[in-house]
Amino acid sequence: MKRIVVVYSFIMSLIWISACTSTKSVVSDSANLEKYNYVTISNVMHYSGAAALMNIEVDVYDALSSTRLKVIGDKELESLSDIQKQELLLVRFSASQNEDESVVSINFTEYKTGKPIASCRGAYAFGWSKQNDMKVATNRAIEQVQILFKKK
Repeated sequence: MKRIVVVYSFIMSLIWISACTSTKSVVSDSANLEKYNYVTISNVMHYSGAAALMNIEVDVYDALSSTRLKVIGDKELESLSDIQKQELLLVRFSASQNEDESVVSINFTEYKTGKPIASCRGAYAFGWSKQNDMKVATNRAIEQVQILFKKK
């Protein structure tokens, strides 16, 4: 009986470890995140999988609104001064899902130069349902964004 409990515990540990896929953020060595004050969502990279993934754009927008950055709509870009445009980041995001894992990546580039500044990645693969895996992956990526651009 004791051996069965040990084997069961070992298997459950392996499942738990495999469910915790990589969640991280990367910031360019040359980037100073403090100099950016504005952000806009542009040019969504791609969706693969269910059409239900479309709500991620709203989730990303809401997450950005909860940071210190001021979210600017595409139609508002023309109203920004040159100085404000130097403080503007473009946000692109990608969501993918397969049988093994769900991944959401949120990337930031400088508006004026197109240089990559930061990337936040959330992933999850517990496998109870694809919908739940994507929700958790999205939330993990959003948490990374909120850490990088937390309110002062």
